[in-house]
Amino acid sequence: MGAVVGALIDGDDGLPAEEVGLWAKVKHDLLRRYLDISRATRNKFLNGQSKSAAFIDLFCGPGRARVKETGEWIDGSAVAAWKISQHGGAPFSEIYIADLDIERRYATVERLQRLNAPVRVLEGSAVEAAVQLPSVINHYGLHFAFLDPFSLGALDFRLFSSLSSLKRVDILVHVSAMDLQRNLDANLGSVASNFDKFAPGWRSHVDSHRSQLEVRRQVFEYWRNLVADLGKRPSTQMKLISGSINQPLYWLLLVAENDLAHKFWSAATDTGQGDLF
Repeated sequence: MGAVVGALIDGDDGLPAEEVGLWAKVKHDLLRRYLDISRATRNKFLNGQSKSAAFIDLFCGPGRARVKETGEWIDGSAVAAWKISQHGGAPFSEIYIADLDIERRYATVERLQRLNAPVRVLEGSAVEAAVQLPSVINHYGLHFAFLDPFSLGALDFRLFSSLSSLKRVDILVHVSAMDLQRNLDANLGSVASNFDKFAPGWRSHVDSHRSQLEVRRQVFEYWRNLVADLGKRPSTQMKLISGSINQPLYWLLLVAENDLAHKFWSAATDTGQGDLF
């Protein structure tokens, strides 16, 4: 679910859960809106020759959370995605989930199974799970991946390398503003920087002597170019998600090859381009 990994709590359904900020509701609302807007296109593949349209969540968390500010219980991303796909009459053919934390992963599995969802478990880390996907998923389907890591370093570029090998996949990505902004000096000065996993080779393309604003812009644009080189376009339409005191937490953006997917994302956000830096 993308939050910094902390202690699990008892869920309202007898399974482990976690606490999240109010921002998680905004994130999942955007996810649901996109999946609902795109349901007609998904349905064409579900009823076509491939009969396949899978949801992929490689940082699934426990699948249930309590909002700190309100005490409200909300579904995790994989559970929310399955419910909205059913509600829209275009239920995903498979739900592939992964999480490095086994307890969180199997809490999501149990919640999905209770809903009779076609859940498929991918073992190991997000990167290890992504490597497994091409050998188990239908290459002729239309798939949707949600990458919601807890840090910029966890958004390993190898995730995109593996996912881009799929013929048709749209990817909704959470990019940590906190790591890119607040932790800039630590990343620039570290021998093993989070930037190395996020945007391998960045040191040869970023002038670290420029202003912090310019360095952040260069790192992000270099990452965008790396993704585009794989044949998938990162959207210019981005949604900035802020915390309870209006601090920037992360951006959500779509990575997709098809123009229609970008139109769907524009409609889902409906607020124009988010402020990058």
